[in-house]
Amino acid sequence: MSDHTIYACSSGPPPAAIAILRISGPAAFQVAADLAGSLPSPRRAGVRALRDPADARLLDRALVLTFPAPRTATGEDLVEFHLHGGRAVVSAVSDVLAAQPGLRAAEPGEFTRRALTNGVIDLTAAEGLGDLLNAQTETQRRAALRMAEGGLRTIVEAWSDRLVGVAARIEAQLDFSDEDDVPDEAMDAITADVAIIAEAMAALLAAPPVEQLHDGVRVVIAGPPNSGKSTLLNVLTGRDVAIVSPLSGTTRDRIEAAVTRDGIAYLLTDTAGLTDTPNDIVEEIGVARAAAAMDSADIVLWLGDTPPSDPSHIAIHARADLPDRSTPPAFTQLVVSAETDRGITALWDLLALRASALLPVADAIATNDRQRSLVRASHQHLTMAGQRDLLIVAEEVRCAIRTLDAVTGRTGTEDILDAIFSRFCIGK
Repeated sequence: MSDHTIYACSSGPPPAAIAILRISGPAAFQVAADLAGSLPSPRRAGVRALRDPADARLLDRALVLTFPAPRTATGEDLVEFHLHGGRAVVSAVSDVLAAQPGLRAAEPGEFTRRALTNGVIDLTAAEGLGDLLNAQTETQRRAALRMAEGGLRTIVEAWSDRLVGVAARIEAQLDFSDEDDVPDEAMDAITADVAIIAEAMAALLAAPPVEQLHDGVRVVIAGPPNSGKSTLLNVLTGRDVAIVSPLSGTTRDRIEAAVTRDGIAYLLTDTAGLTDTPNDIVEEIGVARAAAAMDSADIVLWLGDTPPSDPSHIAIHARADLPDRSTPPAFTQLVVSAETDRGITALWDLLALRASALLPVADAIATNDRQRSLVRASHQHLTMAGQRDLLIVAEEVRCAIRTLDAVTGRTGTEDILDAIFSRFCIGK
């Protein structure tokens, strides 16, 4: 446990009906008693008058709860003051706490980091909790909650336990058999077990990453100048994001807009018209950026009257309300009109269908980049272990176990932890 006692408002910035001010650490109960007098029984709320120990002036009348270690959110002694949620009240109590010896304001994510240090949660659960705090869609919430509840930890620890068993069997073979005369059946059983675990890792790595949920499905609207790209962007977002003009080259750069529909986050991008620009340097840059956006897109909506260069692009016949555009080309997949809303619902349905193949399956484990890189490294060690040299197999299995330990935070560097918890809000 830490020698320092920390405090912070954990209920978000005031004003609010109630503000929860949390204190955690070895001096938490003493500090609370200095302000509230007698403390209620553990895990039972009691109304107390909070007073400044320096001059006994009344700060607020609040609900006080105490939680003795280790069965707390941080694994330490923990106190909560449920205050009236005005700014002045929270500020007054915080100022008094700041003046108490041995007490300091919490850093971002420090409560959760202490929970990790004290074994209340593992690192994957902490990352899931961070994602849960930032979740904006239903799919993000479900994925984050699954991680925060220990979904990945359970899988990783099961792999680690099986590998520890494999390592023990390898050591037994090395201790009691001639290294060059390991029975074939024993060697076959070891490599088979390693292969099963490696296959399970490969399946997890093949699943869509959680970043796809966070960043949104990237949808790029592309085509030649004056093909209706900006108009379609405005219709899909429901607001005037892009300037619409009959003049060619109105959109010179990428315009991005985030949209959530039916629980799925999308990042829609309008691009400059694709055309030859021998005498316009600015437009040439815009065309280059449009091409780059298409290359990095998850889905491309092609609004040209010529077939798209990539068959995976969705060919859209836009501005179908105009008299000269009543007949779509043969390659068209959807006909839309911003003026009449024709085809817009069908377009959203098609986007949702495409997105479903890109996003993690509901309630499945979706890993982040850090987790995937470690699982991938562990998988590589197990791939190297698929040979007949028992000493090499033993070393690769040990390396795979150590790498899996880093996924859950059993091993890890301080700079990695600093980077993870810096994303948390103060008070969590």
